Amino acid sequence: MRKDDRPAGPDADHDARRAPDPLLVYIDRLASVLTDSGIPRMPSRVFAALITQDDGRLTSQELSEMLDISPAAVSGAIRYLTQINLATRERQPGTRRDRYRVLDEVWQDALFERDTIMARWEGSLAEGVAVVGAETPAGRRLTESVMMFQFLRGELSGMLERWQVRRAELRAEGDRAAAVARALGSGAESESGSRAEPESGPRAESESGSGAGAN
Repeated sequence: MRKDDRPAGPDADHDARRAPDPLLVYIDRLASVLTDSGIPRMPSRVFAALITQDDGRLTSQELSEMLDISPAAVSGAIRYLTQINLATRERQPGTRRDRYRVLDEVWQDALFERDTIMARWEGSLAEGVAVVGAETPAGRRLTESVMMFQFLRGELSGMLERWQVRRAELRAEGDRAAAVARALGSGAESESGSRAEPESGPRAESESGSGAGAN
């Protein structure tokens, strides 16, 4: 039996109520990936909910209702996300309520934060080289670690610069595609309107006169 052939009624309504929301299913799936990467479960769910919104914004109440969690859980998750620069807090216009936001450049900002962390690790490891001695086995291990972080930070900086160039290209391509689509849409509407307009002029009058003579 095809889906369209299924009888309507209480059973069909019950199935519709039981059908999971695809967005909520995806939010939980993305949250699981983030949790496996080391982010606690609740901040992962809140971040996944924010990043899947068109404007990247939700209030505490909206998050609480969407994820079926308490306002206290939302507050704790947001506190964690702001500390690691994955979310920001802002005042909702016209109200005294806060709303929470994921920026479009969230991953870029996260990588910049990682660069800052690696710089701190590099400095601390370099200090250790002076303490244990550069020629000792421990000193050589620490020195190699310092050089590795120097290399990674240099590569990361270059990758982020190349990404900024590529992002600008992608956004320009998207703007051009949208402009072309609008132009094509306007052209099609104009052509359709011209076809729908009644014909006027000498030829139309002549045909009208011929029709009257025939009668």
